[in-house]
Amino acid sequence: MATRDGWDLLVRRDDLAETSLVDRPVPALSDGEVLLRPDRVGVTANNVTYALVGESMRYWEFFPAEGGWGRVPLWGFADVVESTVPGVEVGTRVYGYLPPSSELVVRPERVDAVGFRDGSAHRATLPGPYNIYAATTGDPAYDAAREDLQVLYRPLFITSFMLVDFLADHDLFGASTVAISSASSKTAYGAAFCLGLLSDRPRVVGLTSAGNLDFTSSLGCYDEVLDYGAVTDLPAGTPTVYVDVAGSVALRRAVHEHLGDALVHDAVVGATHLDGLPDDDVRVPGVRPTFFFAPDQIRKRRTDWGPGGIEARYGAAWREFVPSVESWVDVHEGTGSEGLRSAWLEVLAGRVDPRRGHVVAL
Repeated sequence: MATRDGWDLLVRRDDLAETSLVDRPVPALSDGEVLLRPDRVGVTANNVTYALVGESMRYWEFFPAEGGWGRVPLWGFADVVESTVPGVEVGTRVYGYLPPSSELVVRPERVDAVGFRDGSAHRATLPGPYNIYAATTGDPAYDAAREDLQVLYRPLFITSFMLVDFLADHDLFGASTVAISSASSKTAYGAAFCLGLLSDRPRVVGLTSAGNLDFTSSLGCYDEVLDYGAVTDLPAGTPTVYVDVAGSVALRRAVHEHLGDALVHDAVVGATHLDGLPDDDVRVPGVRPTFFFAPDQIRKRRTDWGPGGIEARYGAAWREFVPSVESWVDVHEGTGSEGLRSAWLEVLAGRVDPRRGHVVAL
């Protein structure tokens, strides 16, 4: 049994800037359970999206809390510190979905060389991809020297990769241009990078704030970068897909009004702004904004491509992406529960320089 006390970092579901650090006992295990200790996690705009759509997309249910509080899901590495399950040995290091907490009890199922699935009852009806814990020893994408890049980018890049696969699966809805908002964000430029890998690549336009124009242009993965105020520079007669990472109601309306019928699809991927999600403003002209949910495309491709198909294709894209992204990010390391709280509040407030990546050693 671990000897130190445990803790949870909670946020108010109706006021994400209100936090509470709560002490609690380290949980005792029952037969069939394993105790994970989160070790290294990332905090990005993706986590803010989890909180903003936590009710409708059930993200709050993965790591429950009581009394109007929630635990925002994180991605990162954890170590097995206790185990009652054969095949899941103490010392095993895994990558997966983690709470903002000192420990996590999981009930491993389908244990094999590549990891396991958490079969805890409260997660049984939640999206399956979030319940998988990949053992580093069986993960072809794992590189011990690049853990920080995996912590920061892997959950975002799989979304970027599956989004582009979804668009390609639909022949880009007939579009020749893809415009991406919040273009300085990791999910956005990951998608731009993946679009550049397509054999019949579209023109990719990044939309960003004036302060992030230089950084976004320097990435080299956009054909053109526009200030948000220059949306009307998008060719109005060109069939265009809008990838909405920003979640800004005003920007969404400006894109729809300017492009009109030339806007053939609006994929809402995230919300780096706090002023609007699809349900807030569906009465925009033209196509209806549609929330893109990566697990849906993952499930489809597991059927289409068979065992290992996604991992092989994603791994190939990741290996091309990593050499570029190393020069695009400066890792800032925080420590402990207070470092985690500080990183959360900074990212929530939108104060993070686009080059800055928050990794927290717990």
